[in-house]
Amino acid sequence: MPSTMIEIMPLNPTWIDIALRLLLVIAAGAMIGINREVGGHAAGFRTTILVGVAACLTMIQANLLLSTIGKTSQSFVSMDILRFPLGVLTGVGFIGGGAILKRGDLVTGVTTAATLWIMTAIGLCIGGGQLVVGSLGAVAAFVVLSPFKWFDELISRQQKARLEIELVGAADLAKIQAMFEPLGYTFLFLAKTAVEADGVVHVTYQVRWKHSGVSGGALELLATVEEHYKVLSFEMVTTAA
Repeated sequence: MPSTMIEIMPLNPTWIDIALRLLLVIAAGAMIGINREVGGHAAGFRTTILVGVAACLTMIQANLLLSTIGKTSQSFVSMDILRFPLGVLTGVGFIGGGAILKRGDLVTGVTTAATLWIMTAIGLCIGGGQLVVGSLGAVAAFVVLSPFKWFDELISRQQKARLEIELVGAADLAKIQAMFEPLGYTFLFLAKTAVEADGVVHVTYQVRWKHSGVSGGALELLATVEEHYKVLSFEMVTTAA
């Protein structure tokens, strides 16, 4: 069995060891990055690879410093090595924060930020010579991002949308909740934005309901409301990946 598989962090890694670690982290980053690229996410193929390679290089550097003359390997393990992964993880936190966007109540990019974080951990493991642990981490991350996504879409969850509709007088305003509640929709009054001379009012609601799938049942809600009222604006405000 190769020495790289036995030693967690050998004191004197060879160029073959270093090349193997870099190639393995590139393969792991490519596997996860392609998944994100296909989904059209901000951190795609090249970004994911670069994050993994950066983490890997950091741990390779830490590995090379273990054999610095004048210090034992034990003193470096207790004094310096942990500074490298902690610094890298902190830096990736800024990148992940930039990937998360908030527009009103809609939050996107959380899964992208988590992907960069797990890719950093994978790079640190592989860069430190823990090839099996890093590879298993890459496979686990890929499974969570791909097959588990199908399972995630089957889970019924709370959905929210902001809806502005046109109503005729106080009568419609009073009965709208009773009309849609049997269908599973909860209408929460937000504002009455306009009143016209003929008694028509423009009312904004937050609508809540439970639904699974990528669309969250937005089209079904919109079609249901349009059967009875004129829709002026519609915006989903549910958290997205």
